[in-house]
Amino acid sequence: MRKKRVRRRVGTVLVAAMLTAACGGGEVGDPDAATGQTLTIWTRAATEAQTRGFVEAYNELGRNQVELTVVPNDTYLQQVATAAGGRSLPDLLGADVVYARNFIRHGFYTDISERLAETGLVEHLAPAHLDAGTADGAHHAVPHTLDLSLIFYNKVLYREAGLDPEQPPTSLPEMMAHAEAISALGGEVSGTYFGGNCPGCLLFTLWPMVWADGGEILTADGTASAMDSQTMGPVFQAYRDAFADGLAPASAAQENGISWLQPFAEGRIGVAPLGSTMLRLMPEHEGLEIGVAPIRGMAGGESTFVGGDVLGITSTSTKTAAAWDFLSWTLSADVQREVLTSGGDVSVRTDLEPTGPDGVGLPDERLRTFHEVVEVGRVPTAINFGATFNDPQGPWLQFARSAIFGPESVEEAVASFRPRLDSSLDVAG
Repeated sequence: MRKKRVRRRVGTVLVAAMLTAACGGGEVGDPDAATGQTLTIWTRAATEAQTRGFVEAYNELGRNQVELTVVPNDTYLQQVATAAGGRSLPDLLGADVVYARNFIRHGFYTDISERLAETGLVEHLAPAHLDAGTADGAHHAVPHTLDLSLIFYNKVLYREAGLDPEQPPTSLPEMMAHAEAISALGGEVSGTYFGGNCPGCLLFTLWPMVWADGGEILTADGTASAMDSQTMGPVFQAYRDAFADGLAPASAAQENGISWLQPFAEGRIGVAPLGSTMLRLMPEHEGLEIGVAPIRGMAGGESTFVGGDVLGITSTSTKTAAAWDFLSWTLSADVQREVLTSGGDVSVRTDLEPTGPDGVGLPDERLRTFHEVVEVGRVPTAINFGATFNDPQGPWLQFARSAIFGPESVEEAVASFRPRLDSSLDVAG
């Protein structure tokens, strides 16, 4: 469906891009770039839809042709490492934003600082992503796709529980109070849900609750944990109490992310933090009317985990000018609107307003909420992020499960696992 939509809009994108290029702006590619070349690009399966949209629209321009390879999420790092070892990386390489620093550290990307500065777009790109793609003051990768963590709530269940469907929770304790009211409806309905056996789900949704109140997850250089009983402890305790009180179904304890979306999409969950890209994957129905709101902390601040991918030109590419033509073209205003915002995704540019479904008109107000939280969002960076936090065998998942499901207390879990987190993050050994 999305593929057809993109194709229908190619004509609009083509005209818009050509008009902008004719004005001589640096936003749309490099007017001196070589044409008629074939470029290769790799993307994770998780961001295939957006990357494919960019590739199909760009190929219609006829300047160069981009060949897309979609790699399963679970094998992406291994495939990139193997290709780097054989100096066979693609011309353009996407990366989960949390791995960007690691890719830069290993020399996978070329420095695009001068080219990016010429576009005048630096101050308009999602700051958390841009920072993750920057090392020692040099830009190596730019924001490509964004996936934000936000509170999703079902207005149908809010009404049935006597809650105001236009008043989403303004703090984590209030979110759990709403969940308790909705859980009291009984039957197959539960107040909340979470991926209790999914390391990525947990960090994506729980860490913003710490940032919202000014807490930190990692040290500035990403080589040690900043989580303790004063920062992460209250968040874990809130989830521990909610699960013990039955506000979440028992299946949450074993949810590994595969069916994380399903209970909410079926209209059985009242309120839960999810990802912004999930909105377009969940059609509303009689039992589901979706409201969204920023993730809140214990004291009511707000934040978000700015996930998604960055994109850079690899250091082994021999077609840098043509690759920059594609890369910079994806950042142009018209392309951002046509490929991203009109389809319900979030623009990587903070100076652009969301649009209606055809790229014009009034936007879905929920998309406006998505765009508003980009500038307060965070991207944690650490060289050993994957092994520490995303690996199901890593210390983070064991820590979170211990803190939420016991048998030891939250304080005991923090004391037990903090050294393991620090040891895993300390790449210097």
